[in-house]
Amino acid sequence: MRGSICAIATPFLADGGLDLPAFGAALDAQLAGGSQGLVVAGSTGEAHLLDEAEFERLLAFACERVNGRIPVYAGTGEAATAKTVALTRRAAGIGADGALVVTPYYLRPTQEGLRRHFLSVADAGDLPVLLYNVPTRTGCDLLPETVAGLRGHPRIRGIKEAVSDPERMARLIELADEEFVYLSGDDGSAIHAMLAGAAGTISVVANLVPQLFRQLCDAAVGGNAPGARHCQAMLLPLIEALNGAPNPIAVKAGLAMIGLGTDHLRLPLVALEEGVARARLEKALKGLVSAI
Repeated sequence: MRGSICAIATPFLADGGLDLPAFGAALDAQLAGGSQGLVVAGSTGEAHLLDEAEFERLLAFACERVNGRIPVYAGTGEAATAKTVALTRRAAGIGADGALVVTPYYLRPTQEGLRRHFLSVADAGDLPVLLYNVPTRTGCDLLPETVAGLRGHPRIRGIKEAVSDPERMARLIELADEEFVYLSGDDGSAIHAMLAGAAGTISVVANLVPQLFRQLCDAAVGGNAPGARHCQAMLLPLIEALNGAPNPIAVKAGLAMIGLGTDHLRLPLVALEEGVARARLEKALKGLVSAI
């Protein structure tokens, strides 16, 4: 759970089915680009728009295609603890290397509820667990003091933190060690987190430019601030363009632009409309591809 980890998008056909050939091409591009891990069926992978059979098929396909070359983590977080445990066990049986478990969404549990939830998943889920905190999407915030109480569990191996506040970063870095990693979950602030001590980043923009994002992670994790800032300056227009629509709308439009599938999504998500946001994304992609 270190370095450049791509939260990979799930390609769909025009009829709504899984586009496994496009998914295979995207997986190959990640391997060729140097990504050090993959998250399948996370937020970027439209996890909550997949049924159980599709989740299993997608994860099995990824595990077979990757064939142990880099770790494959499954997004198994559900609103209910029992459902999360069951999905995590299913991912273990398919062959995932770990589970990315988002905080239960919509229900707004207390910190004690979050603590019990993650302990239950770690106890019964049969996989190493990476906590995932993204309050802007879930409506609840896993606080550092709760993380501190969870980090000693042998199956709880780290946290993906999408809160970019410097004070939050500092508190989580204090908790990190060889057994518990802190990973950034926000492309825009990833450089700051990694230069401060984060072990890597689970990235959206890596779907489009895995090689450049790997270079950023290598430089930042290695303490090479000038090199990291150079990579960040190149990436920034694309990162900002991806923020022009809720994830994964823009990144799927970008993948279609570079020939890795289509921009089909499932309702209630709809494709990026023609206009300023699409033009900005296309311009950022063309500029970056020509530069590298």
